Amino acid sequence: MIVGVPREIKPGEQRVALTPAGARALVEAAHRVLVERGAGAGSGIRDDEYTAVGAELVAVDDVWQRAELVLKVKEPLAPEVRYLRAAQILFTYLHLAPAPELTRALRDTKAIAIAYETVQRADGSLPLLTPMSEVAGRLSVQEGAFYLGRGHGGRGILLSGVPGVPPGNVVILGAGTAGLNACKTAVGLGADVSILDVNLDRLRHVDDLFRGQVVTLMSNSFNIDQVVRRADLLIGAVLVAGARAPVLVTKEMVAQMKEGSVIVDIAVDQGGCVATIRPTTLLDPIYLVGGVVHYGVANMPALVPRTSTFALTNATLPYVLELAARGVVAAVRANPALAKGVNVWGGKVVHPAVAEALGEPPTPIEAALR
Repeated sequence: MIVGVPREIKPGEQRVALTPAGARALVEAAHRVLVERGAGAGSGIRDDEYTAVGAELVAVDDVWQRAELVLKVKEPLAPEVRYLRAAQILFTYLHLAPAPELTRALRDTKAIAIAYETVQRADGSLPLLTPMSEVAGRLSVQEGAFYLGRGHGGRGILLSGVPGVPPGNVVILGAGTAGLNACKTAVGLGADVSILDVNLDRLRHVDDLFRGQVVTLMSNSFNIDQVVRRADLLIGAVLVAGARAPVLVTKEMVAQMKEGSVIVDIAVDQGGCVATIRPTTLLDPIYLVGGVVHYGVANMPALVPRTSTFALTNATLPYVLELAARGVVAAVRANPALAKGVNVWGGKVVHPAVAEALGEPPTPIEAALR
């Protein structure tokens, strides 16, 4: 199979979808790898590192026109959607539930769009979302701590505190992968940390891990209202696989927050769990609402592209090799986790949550495969 890797064009995006090690694995499996010149530069990967393992360096038009399987990091923007063709496979983060226009555009191309974030194992785990959730969770505290600085619009709070001065208060909504990694970082800094989730087993896991260093609370509107009022840093880390994130923090709750407090909503790429959040970019990451700093970067791991690129390829490569070796139909039939990753196939919306966001019934994957 011919596998193509274009350079990412989303503002501030410096990751690349394949490392030289991944390219070498594909070449060793007798596939051809086309990499756009300069695609890895933002992650510190030189063009000659790709050619050394057998990949071909080509122009962007060649990547899209010749590749049967296109690997990306972020959802295609309009200049990229126009390249897509019927039966071509696009494998990337898509986050389509809050993006109906992109969903319709992908459907119109009749391409096969498989989303990293909805590849789901039988146990409910999301193996291709996990590495970026780990990165985003840890970064959320790092970035939140930065913007709490007075010079950046924040309250002027040091999360760790110092002897004689209490630490800052961090509230985390969601105890999944992103929330747990945010919790680890916040505790490591010495912050006063509370974490909320609807799943008591997740809260028990947090309690076992941190042995009393973290306050665990059931996630409901009453508890959220109470903790948000005292938060210096509020981190949204709520996920419903493939679907739009539920809005847990209302405009009224945000209005009650302390001036100069900071909101970092990791769920913004799925619509966000804070009513006042909207997507921002790494080039212009924050804005104020009622004196509260809002950080809505939808591709936060791009802030540390080298770490993120290598972590991403580690997770995606087995699925890429399977798609390339078997072909998309056989691979999807053989691998139920990969089948759940299919969002759009040949002009039909397959993923239930994405179809629901469009207000239409999904096409069962079995029907799309015929």
